[in-house]
Amino acid sequence: MRAAAIVVAGLMLGGCMQATLATLPMEGETARDKQLLANPPYAKATIPEPYQRRVVRYHRHELPGTIVVDSDARYLYFVLPEGKAIRYGVAVGEEALAFSGVAKVGRMAEWPDWVPTADIKRRIEGLPNRVEGGPRNPLGARGIYLYQGNKDTLFRIHGTNQPEYIGEAISSGCIRMTNEDVIDLYSRVKMGSPVVVLAPKQGDSPNNPQMAFKGFRDS
Repeated sequence: MRAAAIVVAGLMLGGCMQATLATLPMEGETARDKQLLANPPYAKATIPEPYQRRVVRYHRHELPGTIVVDSDARYLYFVLPEGKAIRYGVAVGEEALAFSGVAKVGRMAEWPDWVPTADIKRRIEGLPNRVEGGPRNPLGARGIYLYQGNKDTLFRIHGTNQPEYIGEAISSGCIRMTNEDVIDLYSRVKMGSPVVVLAPKQGDSPNNPQMAFKGFRDS
């Protein structure tokens, strides 16, 4: 009976446990990355095994090169050919602050500066107008900026200086990855690629495969 309960609990994690095909070494690291990440000003975090970077079987119908974020499961997928994807663990926005919908990659930056939005500055007193890029910066090693048409949604996929929160819903709506994972993803993504952020309860289900970005346009 206990063994059956363990199996059921395992199946519930993330809605659907894809078969892991391979672990994956990090791609895209530069000499500057190695220097800035050699002694980061934050505690090293042990990322739980389900949220470590993996190649997995992928049952949804998005085209290769698409980014899909399953906020409920705290996973980001980079879709590969032949029914596979790279799965990364992420931290996502709290329910009231989370973004969902279809966007595209409208800008990409290495070690970006952080410019807090007016909304964030209203909620968190004392923030500066700009924080220079670097390992202390909340955006971390890379920023992938989500646009709808030509408009910046103000939501990003980015690194973090708080890797201990991977797998949780704690951010101001943006999608956080470890610096190592966002470097890897950044090396694979192209400008204009579609980004699908699934709404709550619309996440990864083997019984409901679909293509979430029907009607996506490059405009």
